[in-house]
Amino acid sequence: MVSRRSFLAASAAYGLAALGASATRAEPILTEDGYYREPWFLESFLELADDLKAAHEKGKRLAVMWELRGCPYCKETHLVNFAKPDVSNYIQQNFEILQLNIIGSREVTDFDGEKLSEKRLAQKYDVRYTPTIQFFPDSTLGFKDKKPREREITRVQGYIQPPNFLATFRFVAERAYEKRSLRDYLRSN
Repeated sequence: MVSRRSFLAASAAYGLAALGASATRAEPILTEDGYYREPWFLESFLELADDLKAAHEKGKRLAVMWELRGCPYCKETHLVNFAKPDVSNYIQQNFEILQLNIIGSREVTDFDGEKLSEKRLAQKYDVRYTPTIQFFPDSTLGFKDKKPREREITRVQGYIQPPNFLATFRFVAERAYEKRSLRDYLRSN
């Protein structure tokens, strides 16, 4: 039985193979609605629990990147941070990135099953700045008893220089948050 997710994955893989794509750096795409988008970002039906589960099954972590059209710091994240092969390659190997619009109207199903617009989801999680990247654990165990912000491992808000940007992704992928804070981790690296 072909699921929607496996169909999307197969379609994306076929499309990349047809274009001769590799794991090397691909330029971000400027979409018709004015957003930069990495070609390797997650194609999603906007069901967060499913996205989290699928990422975990691939041995990856889920991160949600909130952006806003015309945001200079979002643009800088794409054109500077993701342009660095060491940053881009590490993130592609270890994360699924879901890109959302902080004022968007697409319907998203939250981990708890609530369906709301991107804008209302951002409000629910107290996302106020762009870019903001939320990092989530491997599973939704215990999410029902937690407030939305407590579901996150950590988050970064605003533009961060490439070394600390990459270190933040490493902090999550290496589970360093189990032993120390992000601030302490960044200081030691």
